[in-house]
Amino acid sequence: MIGRKHKALLCLASLTVLTDGRTRAGTDATEEYAWHLPKSFPKPYVPADNPMTAAKVELGRFLFYDTRLSGNRMQSCATCHKQELAFSDGRAVAVGSTGQLHPRGAMSLVNVAYSGALTWNNPKMKTLEDQARVPMFGAHPIELGLGEDSGFLTPLRADPKYKALFERSFPGNGDAFTVSNVVKALACFERSIISARSPYDQYHYDRDDSAVSESAKRGEVLFFSQPLSCFRCHGGFNFSDATISARNSARALEFHNNGLPNGDGTFKTPTLRNIAVTAPYMHDGSFKTLEDVLDHYAAGGRGSGHDNPNKDPLIAGFSMTQQDRSDLVAFLQSLTDETVLHDARFSNPW
Repeated sequence: MIGRKHKALLCLASLTVLTDGRTRAGTDATEEYAWHLPKSFPKPYVPADNPMTAAKVELGRFLFYDTRLSGNRMQSCATCHKQELAFSDGRAVAVGSTGQLHPRGAMSLVNVAYSGALTWNNPKMKTLEDQARVPMFGAHPIELGLGEDSGFLTPLRADPKYKALFERSFPGNGDAFTVSNVVKALACFERSIISARSPYDQYHYDRDDSAVSESAKRGEVLFFSQPLSCFRCHGGFNFSDATISARNSARALEFHNNGLPNGDGTFKTPTLRNIAVTAPYMHDGSFKTLEDVLDHYAAGGRGSGHDNPNKDPLIAGFSMTQQDRSDLVAFLQSLTDETVLHDARFSNPW
């Protein structure tokens, strides 16, 4: 018979083994990823065929920053999605591995897990797994510039670090080095980039009245007021009308013509989270500052003195004073989550 003292020691030993196992769970493909979301944030939608695990997230981080995933071996996903710019690139339009200019800018990847559409104007592109193939293999325009037969997996197979990462992420599947597994890991890493620690979040969800300025508080009132109605397109916890989650994965998405001159297309409403660090703005980088954007919408989308007949009816114009303008900018700046811009979990592991 085991005495109480020995039972306690055995229990402690078992707990130690369990704790060690959980420490190693970052490399265990069977353990569900821990989101650590604030109460105000729903759990993101995740496809059933690519469950989130810590191992795949870590593998995806290495792949995201690896220049071997480009035709010129000089660019990576991070080239157009820089962490310090909320995973955008600061350009009006993106530049591919061959130097080709793209027609649109690189979108921020922060909170992309909640995005119901993954390009500026393609409502059919709904999963990060599908989207990852576009920059890798697409030719119109060329982005990373890989060919399906480019052999980019060969140097990855020869890398001991990747051998361990792939085997832990996709155990028991024979050859783990496949394009399908690459895009699955990339998608898992991108889904993990959650921003929920801005001054706005501290003010609203942590009840810290000192987290934002009085100007930002006035700007929030204006933002959600009927005359401006910014919230009609930039609503909810993610400040977008293209937001989905695990509890609402089939939401009908809206696309809008933003009233730019000679513009006849419709575009997804991007999140406003971290908007202060993702200039220039609009799908084509038309505006350099947040003030420029506010002036555009206040004028009813009449860029260069010309009204766009295709613009969304929601863009009707509004009046604002210089103080209103400053307050709105202060509110938008309060949506910047400095933590996500420097979080080591999302940084370059190389």
